[in-house]
Parts: sequence; C-alpha cells; structure tokens
Amino acid sequence: MTAETSQTLDRGLRVLKLLAETDHGLTVTELSKQLGVNRTVVYRLLATLELHSLVRRDAGGRARVGVGVLGLGRQVHPLVREAAMPALRSLADDVGATAHLTVVDGAEALAVAVVEPSWTDYHVAYRTGLRHPLDRGAAGRAILAGRCKDIVDFGDGQDGFVLTHGELEAGASGAAAPLPQGCGIEGSVGVVMLSETVPREIGPRVVRAAQEVAAVLR
Repeated sequence: MTAETSQTLDRGLRVLKLLAETDHGLTVTELSKQLGVNRTVVYRLLATLELHSLVRRDAGGRARVGVGVLGLGRQVHPLVREAAMPALRSLADDVGATAHLTVVDGAEALAVAVVEPSWTDYHVAYRTGLRHPLDRGAAGRAILAGRCKDIVDFGDGQDGFVLTHGELEAGASGAAAPLPQGCGIEGSVGVVMLSETVPREIGPRVVRAAQEVAAVLR
C-alpha cells in the first residue's frame, strides 16, 4: 500500500467485493485465503462491517453482503441520474422520443433517469421509478443481451441495439443499447416512441448515447 491510501479500508472494500460476487457467502477461512491475510484480520474486518449492516453472518458462520448496501445503492441513483442527463437530453431531442437510463435491480429493470423531448407535441409518458421484468421491453432485453453479447444476436437489431414493439405499452416501440462493460453500472440507454416500429437509424444513435453515458460514469 502507498502512503496515500488506507490498507484497512482497502481490505474492507475487497471483502465487500468478494462477498458481492458469491450467492452462497464466504467463511472466514475462505476470505483469509483470498485476501492473503490471517483470520484475526478478517474477523476484525467483518465485525466492523457488521456494525454498519454492510455484512451479515448466518448461523453457519458464512458472511454475506448485508442490507446496509441497499441504502448506499439508493444514494447512487441520484448521482447516476445527474451524470446521464446531458446525454439523455441530447438523445431525446435528436430523435424526438422519450429517452431513459435503466439499471438492473434484482430481476427487474428500473428506470432511474427519464428525459422527454422538448419540441414534440406527443410523446410516451415514461416515468422515473418504472419497473418491469428484464425479459420484457427494449431496456431490459438490451441488458440481457449485453450479458452474453458474444454469443447472442441483439434481437431484431444489429450493431448492439434491441428493437421492440408493444411489450410494455400498446402502440409503443422501443430501442435500447446496453451500457458498455467497465463503467461500473449494469444498465441500458434507450428511447420509447408511439409508432409501429422504430426507424433503424435510431439504433446507432442509441448506442452512441449509451457510450456517452458510460464515459461519464467511468
């Protein structure tokens, strides 16, 4: 560790990352091996994280991520929303459709930022906080396609975007592209409009918006 960083904090964050990557939790011994530190250090780290509800231990002694991380996550959404707004505003006004940033929340897609076009007479009312299954709607389908982009075609689309019609609202069509991996957020950027189909030229524009959002989140 360098003089400008905290070794203890670094280890605590590494504990949280390791626990977040497993569904079954980890024992003190397993954490000790993965961190390369003795068990006493791990016990102290877990005890501190438990005080803040960031870690919990079950009856068998396996440590898991605690409910306290949910509170931290809720504070992240406003920051993500603020960062994404310029790209979403540009997208909405360029294509004349409601633009949105959607992130994964468990098995659902959650809209955390929505921008309506400033110059159109009619557009789809799409609200922040809207939830829907990941396998319905362009936003959720784009996220799923992004998880396995090397082996799955992006639905009806090409070049990294998904097109859908009528899956969430009758008469509405959508286009969405997953956020590039490495930006720290699993999500998608998309548009929704009142039409039978989304013009295919909008797909690449949505992809570019997803790249712009990811760039400010890195």
